[in-house]
Amino acid sequence: MDTVVRDVRVIDGTGTPSYRADVALDGGRIAEIHRETDAGPRPGASRVVDGAGLALSPGFIDMHAHSDLALLRDPSHEAKAAQGVTLEVIGQDGLSYAPVDDRTLAEVRAQITGWNGDGSDIDFNWRTVGAYLDRLDHGFDGQGIAVNAAYLVPQGTVRMLALGWDDRAATPAELARMRQLVAEGLEQGAVGLSSGLTYTPGMYADDAELTELCRVVARYGGYYCPHHRSYGAGALEAYEEMVGLTRQAGCALHLAHATMNFGVNKGRAPELLALLDRALEDGADITLDTYPYTPGCTTLVAMLPSWASEGGPDAILDRLRDDAAAARIRHVMEVDGADGCHGVPIEWDTIEISGVSHPELAGYVGRTVAESARERGEEPWTTARRLLVEDRLGSTILQHVGHEENVRAIMRHRVHTGGSDGILQGHKPHPRAYGTFPKYLGTYVRELGVLSLEECVAHLTSRAAARLRLPDRGLVREGYRADLVLFDPETVGAGATFDAPRTLPTGIPHVLIDGRFVIEDGRRTDVLAGRAVRRTRP
Repeated sequence: MDTVVRDVRVIDGTGTPSYRADVALDGGRIAEIHRETDAGPRPGASRVVDGAGLALSPGFIDMHAHSDLALLRDPSHEAKAAQGVTLEVIGQDGLSYAPVDDRTLAEVRAQITGWNGDGSDIDFNWRTVGAYLDRLDHGFDGQGIAVNAAYLVPQGTVRMLALGWDDRAATPAELARMRQLVAEGLEQGAVGLSSGLTYTPGMYADDAELTELCRVVARYGGYYCPHHRSYGAGALEAYEEMVGLTRQAGCALHLAHATMNFGVNKGRAPELLALLDRALEDGADITLDTYPYTPGCTTLVAMLPSWASEGGPDAILDRLRDDAAAARIRHVMEVDGADGCHGVPIEWDTIEISGVSHPELAGYVGRTVAESARERGEEPWTTARRLLVEDRLGSTILQHVGHEENVRAIMRHRVHTGGSDGILQGHKPHPRAYGTFPKYLGTYVRELGVLSLEECVAHLTSRAAARLRLPDRGLVREGYRADLVLFDPETVGAGATFDAPRTLPTGIPHVLIDGRFVIEDGRRTDVLAGRAVRRTRP
């Protein structure tokens, strides 16, 4: 054998009680599991790791990641590798970098600069989903990337490519083009389709259009992953809309960052869970992911009403520079409640600037828009408008609108999985980018007892692998890939905080991908064992 982990507590991902065993690895797979009660000789190996005091689990699967460029920019990628993440699902929220043409690539790069940077350090030598996945496979000097990655075809990018930024229904020819683009992406290895239905231009699609695209996804055995139309006013109706259209399409549904935010939804998580339970009992195929924090994170421009974003980034900036248009935008945001802000009038004291694209604007970071406005002696909208223009829409925010009781209730649900929604850009990113998985294990298992350790590991591993239809990942089982995490249940925890968001976690000494140590004795190795994980045909 290549490696044996001796005398370790195995938490195998099924949710059943843990057991003690020797686990032997060979050729990138789990070759033998010798329980302490088994007869016969214990496995030997060229390398023996002492597992005493540690737990061994499958590698964690981040079901909602924004590492689309980070995986090509940073060979270390400690933000995820150090957490024990061995697979990320990218292409989220309907916006990413394939499929594109030259025009669309420039537009999407501008639109999600706040998520991924402007990409000036990246050689965008792909245009299709397949070519992007090939690029991930080759990674750095042909060696690969830090962790594995699966990809969702981004519906907003597809719409941008097929009909631009118009707020209108697609023509039959345009819908046919979108169906073709989704099918091609799935054929080339994508695992499903994502949407950002509070982001333009994806939000301009009506239910009939989305249902047609979901029918394509269903044909390939993929799943639909929407950031739905509201997490605030009308959140329950928005969840019900997604359940209904995917059932009509016969498509599996995975609800992205399934939160119940804003004051109107305080204490209403049980209503969401009852809605999902009724659908599940009626035969619906539904899963969801959450992060174990209350604040959200997105871009400042995402707060604008959708009509202000029609035409793309340059049109947005033109409207912001025009006093009359800006006054209309302000009224909708502050009085009516913009669809970009989930139908809730914006509260500027909840909007904290977490990152800017231009260094000279760094003084805004770490302050709410309201605080910066008070310092300047002006109205918050004036401050926000200036920042949007001067930063060319590249500013990211933390939005402090969550409720802890909702977070805990949703994470207990039987179809729950873990997703960081981690934006790695900015001076002060959300700590979930570096802390989601150890926070589950440290805070919500050990300290609060919201989940048992075995149950929590199942949420973070096998449930996600089942949604992705991965036949040999997500469990500690003989013959499965050796994507594994060794952690100390007594000390594991998130180091990242809102004040120090890039602090690495504690209590995770070893992480392996394909049996190779990407984290060893708590330090990142130079191993690049990650590859693109392509859709498994049904």
